[in-house]
Amino acid sequence: MKEYVIEARDLKKSYGDVCALQGIDITVGRGEIYGLIGDNGAGKTTFLKLLTGQVWPDGGELRMFGAFQPKDLERQRKRTGAIVEAAGFYPRLTVEQNLEYYRIQRGIPGKGRMKEALKTVGLLDQKRSRGGNLSMGMKQRLGLAIALLGEPELLILDEPINGLDPSGIIEMRNLLLKLSREKNITIILSSHILSELEQTANVFGFLSRGYLLEQVSASELKERCSAYISIAVSEPGKYTAFLEKELKETGYQVMPDGAVRICCPTWDIQEYSALASRHGIDVYGLEKKQEALEDYYMNLKNRGKLAC
Repeated sequence: MKEYVIEARDLKKSYGDVCALQGIDITVGRGEIYGLIGDNGAGKTTFLKLLTGQVWPDGGELRMFGAFQPKDLERQRKRTGAIVEAAGFYPRLTVEQNLEYYRIQRGIPGKGRMKEALKTVGLLDQKRSRGGNLSMGMKQRLGLAIALLGEPELLILDEPINGLDPSGIIEMRNLLLKLSREKNITIILSSHILSELEQTANVFGFLSRGYLLEQVSASELKERCSAYISIAVSEPGKYTAFLEKELKETGYQVMPDGAVRICCPTWDIQEYSALASRHGIDVYGLEKKQEALEDYYMNLKNRGKLAC
């Protein structure tokens, strides 16, 4: 039986008249890297703040490591490390002093934890550098080191690659994959760089305007994004009518340039050309393409799955 670290059922959160989360259901299994995908205002940071106890839900149920009562949730949060919105540290203190401050504040025994955390994130050689003098990538690593101090079983990371250069992004990706594989740490992360999430996460949750559009595994997503057919025809409206009637295809979209995009096609590519020919519709272009994660998200929002 699958063990869940996070279970959110019909979770709701509002700020005044603004509904940030509108009854979402999310489950995160132990050892998974869960990628939260969504535009600004989608509800990603609100969900992460609910997990860390920075805000409280207005409705629904939140379970962490099986616990759901407020006092029990607080105890379970000691098994987590988090960076939400920004990595918090003191710029005038050295890397080592920042970690010592947070170690004492959290009641974490043993200075050996500091060395281990710095070694894990690759900052051991910079331990005497002031926090404010670090590069953006190193600042993100320092924040991660602080989150790792208590040897967490769950890491909650809000935009951990935000502001990083390409080499920094690669380093952070490899570090997160290492933590997941070698330490079996469950990781929840959000990011605007969807192509990067695609290389890191093994489960995805698509959020939009407070709604969870879909939760899907990486393997399922790969199948759904495996291919689509793009066909440019002389009469798109007429063609799509026959597409529905004869080939029973409903997962299509007429693009701004007039081409018809058929998602998850159920027929060989020749059938779509033959359909046009049977009805005297000219075909100007026909090709099979790979759908990017960004395209999948946009199509998901546009296919009427958002019940606002």
